[in-house]
Amino acid sequence: MKSPICDMLGIEFPLLAFSHCRDVVAAVSRAGGFGVLGATVHTPDTLERELKWIDDHVDGKPYGIDVLIPENISTAGEKDVTWKSLEARVPQAHRDYTRDLLKKYDIELTATEVADNQPQPFDGKTALQLLEASFNHPIRLIANALGVPPKAMIEMGKKHGVPVAALVGAKEHALRQVAAGVDILVVQGTEAGGHCGEVSTMVLVPEVIKAIKPIRDVPVLAAGGIMTGRQMAACMAMGAAGAWTGSVWLATVEAETTEIFREKMIAASSRDAVRSKGRTGKPARQLRSVWTDAWDRAPDSPGALPMPLQSIISRDAFNSIDRAAASGNAKARDLVSYFVGQGVGLIDSVKSAGAVVQEFKEEFAEAVEHMNALVAE
Repeated sequence: MKSPICDMLGIEFPLLAFSHCRDVVAAVSRAGGFGVLGATVHTPDTLERELKWIDDHVDGKPYGIDVLIPENISTAGEKDVTWKSLEARVPQAHRDYTRDLLKKYDIELTATEVADNQPQPFDGKTALQLLEASFNHPIRLIANALGVPPKAMIEMGKKHGVPVAALVGAKEHALRQVAAGVDILVVQGTEAGGHCGEVSTMVLVPEVIKAIKPIRDVPVLAAGGIMTGRQMAACMAMGAAGAWTGSVWLATVEAETTEIFREKMIAASSRDAVRSKGRTGKPARQLRSVWTDAWDRAPDSPGALPMPLQSIISRDAFNSIDRAAASGNAKARDLVSYFVGQGVGLIDSVKSAGAVVQEFKEEFAEAVEHMNALVAE
């Protein structure tokens, strides 16, 4: 395929798959796509083990990693912020609200023990350490979400000859990223799972391509609600060089998601994927549940705390919810949730990641053939 993404990353099909699961990353790359490991939850040591495993199971195929270094966070400018110090900032009213909510569903809220010196979530210094560790492996891409990558990240990419990608949810974001020197733009519409903006993929992709064209030639990956090869072909018809996908891999046998969540995904419609601040403090699309309704709709809600404080609240809550649901608490299922995009309405079964890649290829080819036939007429 003649796509600049294929040339940049050394792949045959410009389908990128973001996943927190190493098995998905390896399976997608082996099948001809490009797996991207979400590394934010790792330490340098645990990331080293994950990447070593991928190296051993990817059959020499290329892959990349993704970190999350927010530009705007409530602790910006503070040094040496730890989980422990953040826990002390969480208002008692929010703790009580969470505990009372879970109690209604027979769930005991238990705290997760963390080391006194464990850095705060989304810590920029830790993210750069993760990048340093990743360059001990043959990665072919580094990506960042929630803002312009720090200068040090872009310099790392140039030093190691690895392209730097950045996610954007608005034309203005794209212009700033291009000015900063990123190599690839992941243009993500509001349909996407996780942190997302308010503009649809169908509108945002051509808007960004038009805006950056006079400045610099930067390949664009379309993202947001893309679950099929036909959608991928449509985005490339608008000028994208490929697709960045995430939610479609959550319903694969290799994914990190629980069986209960997979069942809820299959039963869900596109309207069940809602944007809520209830998990991280920033608008993030996830499967609607008792949890999202409690934070967004309940009249007695204290309101979500800013990032990263809300993550302190949700971390312990969802660990407790998932344990309760796995142990047979039927009521806990109503609170089970995860980040997922509006494309969830297209999921009707659980498949292997390799099978999903093959379906993308086949549907993409069918869509291109259909368009060629229309042009010939």
